Amino acid sequence: MLRFHFSAEDLARTRVAAAPHPMWEIASSLHRFQTPAGRWAYAHWYGSARERLREAGLEDVVRRVLLPLFPRASYFPDFLTPLEGTAGLEAGLEAILRTPSDQVATQLAALARVTRVPAWLGRLTELETRGELVDILRAYHRTVIAPHEEWVHESLHTERIRLARHLLDGGTEGLLEGLGPTVRWRLPRLEITTYPTEHDIHLKGRGLLLIPSYFCWKGPISLADPGLPPVLIYSLRHEIPTAPSKTAAESTGSPPLQVLLGRARAAVLQATAAGVTTTEAARRAGVTPATATHHTTALRDAGLITSHRHGNTVIHTLTLMGATMLSKNQRNPLQASASAHHHPRA
Repeated sequence: MLRFHFSAEDLARTRVAAAPHPMWEIASSLHRFQTPAGRWAYAHWYGSARERLREAGLEDVVRRVLLPLFPRASYFPDFLTPLEGTAGLEAGLEAILRTPSDQVATQLAALARVTRVPAWLGRLTELETRGELVDILRAYHRTVIAPHEEWVHESLHTERIRLARHLLDGGTEGLLEGLGPTVRWRLPRLEITTYPTEHDIHLKGRGLLLIPSYFCWKGPISLADPGLPPVLIYSLRHEIPTAPSKTAAESTGSPPLQVLLGRARAAVLQATAAGVTTTEAARRAGVTPATATHHTTALRDAGLITSHRHGNTVIHTLTLMGATMLSKNQRNPLQASASAHHHPRA
């Protein structure tokens, strides 16, 4: 079990990452190649990722270099997922290059104690070899992560909205209680019940950075070195895919975007910009919840919103395409229809 020990100061300094952490997404995506667990949740990514790696000539280097460095085991080196990655891929890669050689050597020795590693890994203490690794990581990200960044960003956006609701209703403790079934808040500790080793981290006023991860599956992850800035990487929620329901577009034979033309549906689309439940969308649009459900189904099937279930609540948020459409149609019939009837914008 992993336990984070909080003080009042730590609760005040707990925050949620504003964007995906590319280094953690690289690490977690490499784990998806090493196990069939949860593969249904990544089925749309897994097949295309393997094909892209073949087309880019990266299959061999992933197998020889990256998989040994990122084993799906109880440990992989902390320097591969630096905090600087919160500022983006290039910042994270630069931090890997700047890692002191003695720190790299210590962490590689720790890796060798838990799994068999190739002898060449020892050369990562050399700046030139780490430069080659950085080039490989950049190419891997460009090939299999970047093409799916829209999904990754949409999922993180939805998770931040969900956690914001927990924060508003229950403060930081409410946020921590809402992290998922394998994470328990027991004042003054946050406990990860599925962690493979016994590990206690005393935050000592540093707070905790929560990093939702698209490619992390089930068990949350943290850094092994308690002296590093404390982070908790945990899995975004994935819904079991179901057959799409029949939409108004299918009933009328009209393209999905044409179904959007109308006052109530425009109001629902605008409301999702801030994240809404079906009931809230109905209230914003001045329709019944059943009618709002009909509208959100059409918007979702048109690719303009995404919907995620959390307990008994479904939260609807804009997709990148929906946000783009809304921003480019500020004076088009969608907005004109909504504003003419005095429906508030989100």
